[in-house]
Amino acid sequence: MNPSTGEVWARVPRSGAVDAEAAVEAARSAFPGWAALPPARRAMYLKAVARVVAEHAAELAEIEARDNGRIIRDVAGGDLPGVAYMWDAFAGECDAAVRGMSTQVGPTTVGLTRREPYGVVLGIIPWNAPLPTLTAKAGAALAAGNTAVIKPAEQASASSLRFAELVADVLPPGVLNIVAGLGEEVGDPLVRHAGIDRISLTGSTATGQVVTRASADHLKPLALELGGKSPNIVFADADLDAAAVGATTTAVFTGNAGQVCYAGTRILVERSVFDDFVERMRAAVAGVVLGDALDPATTMGPIVSAEQFARVAGFLDGAAGEGAETVFGGRRQAALFPDGSPYAEGYFVEPTLLRVPDNTLRVCREEIFGPVAVVMPFADEDDAVRIANDTGYGLAAGVWTQSLARAHRMSAALHAGFVWVNTYRRLGGGLPFAGIGDSGYGHDSVLENTREKSVMIELLG
Repeated sequence: MNPSTGEVWARVPRSGAVDAEAAVEAARSAFPGWAALPPARRAMYLKAVARVVAEHAAELAEIEARDNGRIIRDVAGGDLPGVAYMWDAFAGECDAAVRGMSTQVGPTTVGLTRREPYGVVLGIIPWNAPLPTLTAKAGAALAAGNTAVIKPAEQASASSLRFAELVADVLPPGVLNIVAGLGEEVGDPLVRHAGIDRISLTGSTATGQVVTRASADHLKPLALELGGKSPNIVFADADLDAAAVGATTTAVFTGNAGQVCYAGTRILVERSVFDDFVERMRAAVAGVVLGDALDPATTMGPIVSAEQFARVAGFLDGAAGEGAETVFGGRRQAALFPDGSPYAEGYFVEPTLLRVPDNTLRVCREEIFGPVAVVMPFADEDDAVRIANDTGYGLAAGVWTQSLARAHRMSAALHAGFVWVNTYRRLGGGLPFAGIGDSGYGHDSVLENTREKSVMIELLG
């Protein structure tokens, strides 16, 4: 479905266990030859993938925007250049995947380590950023000498399938395999398959729990990047204008309508500036333009599917009964567009901010995955930490302050895998992105896609 209009625009394969078996067999057959390639040769293949992405960036961006509602200005201007860069960057890391260490254990004894690929890596990717997530998983796996099977989300498979067509003549057969379909019909057989040696999932916490149980028979190593309910904490000494943008259009009222695992959906504001800051946030979202994801003028697109739209709407419908007060937003679909608009049946929700009395409400505890945030005051630094850490999730957090000492204290005290200070949602720089608690563990990198083997050699004669 095109989420901007609610209309069918494409059909994708409904693969099953037979297709899962074929994909794993193809990957296993290709693995020995791929793993045996010198790193420089693997790097040449990955660089060729980067070139293909760059050459077809406009086509892939249009498919992505139409398929999941991620606005074209974000996909074409950021995601696709980033995807090409990532394939190029992984090519540069192929050498690291075979680099071990050595140590002199004794006069005639040498110890060393070898880094070796796992074999076949299964990547399960979400619908909110298919091509970047596919690249993070497949690129890292292939650079390390593994082959890969990718299962895209059924809500947004088209860009991954088109990507597979484009690189089919670039990579050796069987090195990268894309299998679309429903999770229970093709995802489950893949997860349970004895021929899968490592699994990397980006998805919901519930899906992570299902995958963990289903894979347990074969004790596969897992990397799980799951949900979040991330706090974004604003102190009175912050640059309040910058923080207002950072807490709204940067952190949760985004181009893809807040459908991002590390969205800053719990906005905590020091009590002395609370009312002032709420008004600054209101002003920051005044320029948000909802509309067709393919329109360059659109700054926030739709929810990905009817099912997800209903989930977001359900949270909004129940918020007032819990004690939440709507500060701004809350309107949906036809209420947002003129009569006769083709987008009136699209899955649109306007940026919505709810003032809550405390952190106990359902809208504060559960991941909504839409353009909905809550705001609440805090008294002091200790109170901010208490509220922020009052969650089972631990993916990300934001802190806005001009105090370097406070920035360090908060970074240490917050239970999160990634902490931003005076910014939000900036990734890269070689930093790992991994959660704790219900947000999962592990991450995608070249070295994480290798295992270390120790060797002890006694020099005789």
